[in-house]
Amino acid sequence: MPDDFRDPNQWWVGQVLYQVYPRSYMDSDGDGVGDLRGVIERLEHLEWLGVRAVWLSPITVSPNADFGYDVGDYYDIDPSLGTLADLDALVAAADQRGMGVIMDLVPNHTSIEHPWFEASRSSRDNPKRDWYVWADPAADGGPPNNWVSLFGGSAWTLDEPTGQYYLHNFLDMQPDLNWWNEAVRDQFDRILRYWFDAGVSGFRIDVAHMVIKDRELRDNPLATDTDSFMEQFRGQRQEFNSNRPEVHEIHRRWREVAESYDPPKVLIGETFVERLEDLFPFFGDGGDELHLDFNIPFAHAPFDAATLADMIGRTEVAMPALGTPVWTGSNHDISRFPTRWAGGDPARARCALMMLLTLRGTTVLYQGDEIGMVDTDVPREELLDPVGIRFHPHAGRDAVRTPMQWENTPGGGFTAAEATPWLRFGDLDCNVTDQRDDPDSFLTLTRDLIALRHSTPDLATGAWSALAGPEGVLAYRRGDTTRVYLNLGATEARVEDGAGTIAVGTNRARDDETVFGSLTLAPAEGVVLTTG
Repeated sequence: MPDDFRDPNQWWVGQVLYQVYPRSYMDSDGDGVGDLRGVIERLEHLEWLGVRAVWLSPITVSPNADFGYDVGDYYDIDPSLGTLADLDALVAAADQRGMGVIMDLVPNHTSIEHPWFEASRSSRDNPKRDWYVWADPAADGGPPNNWVSLFGGSAWTLDEPTGQYYLHNFLDMQPDLNWWNEAVRDQFDRILRYWFDAGVSGFRIDVAHMVIKDRELRDNPLATDTDSFMEQFRGQRQEFNSNRPEVHEIHRRWREVAESYDPPKVLIGETFVERLEDLFPFFGDGGDELHLDFNIPFAHAPFDAATLADMIGRTEVAMPALGTPVWTGSNHDISRFPTRWAGGDPARARCALMMLLTLRGTTVLYQGDEIGMVDTDVPREELLDPVGIRFHPHAGRDAVRTPMQWENTPGGGFTAAEATPWLRFGDLDCNVTDQRDDPDSFLTLTRDLIALRHSTPDLATGAWSALAGPEGVLAYRRGDTTRVYLNLGATEARVEDGAGTIAVGTNRARDDETVFGSLTLAPAEGVVLTTG
């Protein structure tokens, strides 16, 4: 994968990263749960695709109340997924293939079973009491303020033996750490260095925007009918328990740690903000905070040309000079893009894929995106996700966490034929094996677009600019000689300035076609056009 035109100190720019949900990627020992050894077994697939780094959803020790996002030990691997030696082997094997390994960091909260919290709740005068957010009851004996958990209900739980409430912005089994405490900050400096020294290439940082809370624990303002859907659903705006200005001090501190390595380690923020304008401060005024921040408003945008053009254009205009946009359509928390954006229509899903892989910046694919996996219907009685159990059928994440579909056989190529996977399979007719040697498959399109990105400076690092196009067509230029046209409308569209050669089309029969002056696109058809 040519990198001659990339800055080695920003090795992630213009690259494609790949998210692995380890429990669902590859099961090496036949127990129905994916593991690190399984990821090693499938590295050939990722090298063949051309991805630059693998991001692993949480692999540290966890009681799995929230499947890894309730950390029991930041310094060891969960036994269900492997060992420290397995991670060492994965890092070494990935490095041999020119790939990095990115871990998930969960700094906002721990498990209720973490030794830090067990000490913290043991008494009010324990040295670790102030490692977590504790508060006295309100005058009526109820919670200290009106904050609500993102997983429903109050964000406070009373610890009767000590007579105080502890804060949990997620499950009551996930107590929030107190980031006003310097000892907590020091501890996480050590955690970052521990894994960086082990060869990890960076961190994706869970709810990076929420880490620090209002020191005075003031009530959040109530939502109004002009607020977002989620704010109205929660009944309040998260003004005091999320996106506080002091969080930027923490991000700058992490950046100093990451930049002390050569090459630098990458910091990717899960900045789950609802308004696009709230995204950009996380890069820092001088590019001194997080390297990459997920553009959640873009991922949640409707899949129509006008909306996407506006969202992409606003991102490009507001992006700090030293910032890099991040584009993703799926992850372990939100519906897969072939379902959410494309409604299960394979042609529209191909357009979405082409968009993701031709925008400026860094693209993150979620396991299964490369074959067009859709959400899996998991019956209520099989749900494991606490969000899905509580909010069914309105919300849930099991549908996007089902095992990777490697082949259409018993076990799906994921686990032993006789094993029961931890979550049911989706439609195994959609699988890697059947698509790998099919020149017209979704998988081949993914690989060819990534290869084009690697071989074309315009797509890797070139500037982005909007192009005029017919109604329903998302059109933009990359660099000097590359244009992308995506017809997201329901009718045929004609582009009048479409002269050039089709490098890759969602309709692969059009690859290498020479276009003279005008370009006709069928509904749900896209092309990458080159002129030089």
